[in-house]
Amino acid sequence: MQRSLDITCKPPRGVNDILPEDQPIHSWYNFVLSFPPHLVREYIERFGIGRDAVVLDPFCGTGTTAVECKKLGMASVGLEALPVVHFASSTKTDWSISPDELVADAASVGDAAAAVLDREGLSEIGDARVAPSFLRSLTPEQQRLLIKDSISALPLHRTLVLLEALEELGDPSLRRHELLALASILPTEIGNLRFGPEVGVGAIKDDADAVGTWLAEVKTMAADLYAVSGRDAVEARILLGDARSPMRVLEPQSVDAVITSPPYPNEKDYTRIVRLESVLLGFMSDHKDLRATKQKLLRSNTRNVYKADEDDAWVQPYESIQHVADSIEERRIELGKSSGFEKLYSRVMRLYFGGMARHLANLRPALRPGARLAYVVGDQASYLRIMIRTGQLLAEIAASLGYRVIGIDLFRTRLATATKEELREEVVLLEWLG
Repeated sequence: MQRSLDITCKPPRGVNDILPEDQPIHSWYNFVLSFPPHLVREYIERFGIGRDAVVLDPFCGTGTTAVECKKLGMASVGLEALPVVHFASSTKTDWSISPDELVADAASVGDAAAAVLDREGLSEIGDARVAPSFLRSLTPEQQRLLIKDSISALPLHRTLVLLEALEELGDPSLRRHELLALASILPTEIGNLRFGPEVGVGAIKDDADAVGTWLAEVKTMAADLYAVSGRDAVEARILLGDARSPMRVLEPQSVDAVITSPPYPNEKDYTRIVRLESVLLGFMSDHKDLRATKQKLLRSNTRNVYKADEDDAWVQPYESIQHVADSIEERRIELGKSSGFEKLYSRVMRLYFGGMARHLANLRPALRPGARLAYVVGDQASYLRIMIRTGQLLAEIAASLGYRVIGIDLFRTRLATATKEELREEVVLLEWLG
């Protein structure tokens, strides 16, 4: 096994912020701390790929790479395993609808929902005096999926009234965009969630203007669609699938470049981040749905580790990865940590890098000779403060699988919450020679 690589290049231009000119479309639905659109442009320029190229994002998320490629007139493919996030990114890359029709249809739906709320005595926000038994609610199975206090009873009732009006009266050809507008505002403007970057419960809102806030979001969407008018013909395919098995949905030698950011090896459960919109928009209804979704994800946290998982077999020969995993387990024993999750720390570390090895190995048939790849990853110290140099380890895996390691760029740094140590976020640059 070759030694850990130590290749550091200069950081690309810019860092964290989404530039004001990049807000259209990207702002429709996004994750906290996702990589910014200008990073996609940076690597498209550095890779020297033209408009006839196809760019892949195998960990598509909310579609930053695909949206930016479409703005640039370049074909793209995205792969995403979380159903509601796949829905979001596929909707963000559909610019075929009429902005005027979208606004008109939403106004009609909004009027219908408002009329129902008015008949129920709920026309005034914050002044309602209603019995809890009167309000619409979720099923017990759905409620159990949510973080406690994710959304208060009255805002939930207003949202369910709006969803019913959308289903009964809305134009089906516009529904995806109207639902995405709702998904965007649900967690923090209607619900009580906050992101910093972990998801948690913030200030409890007893009431919220679900209909009015949704209508404002739809109008923002329409304005953005005007801004990208004429560019819908550029292909952007967003596929639902597991990035560890990409050839189930990709064609051989169909990809010229990869720009992506996989999950980091930490305790961030991405299904929790999107749980509220997953449930209310119908993408998840019980724990069976949740388990099925988690099993299709890269194992990056202890909440989606299962007994039958075997991705760790992919990294058995890698001494550097085994050393970090063993260090985590030794620290656990030393500190006397004995919870079920803590006992999984070393295993999830092996499963994470095994899943990334499986992804990189199985991706090779989809790549054209000379394809360039950029993976945005971050150092982690989530597991008992043992440092995981993600970029270095990923580069080592890639080199052993036949990729040429071009270098590792510093993207940005951040402070670890527990240790206040500066952690690096990096871009691992690879080339597939074929």
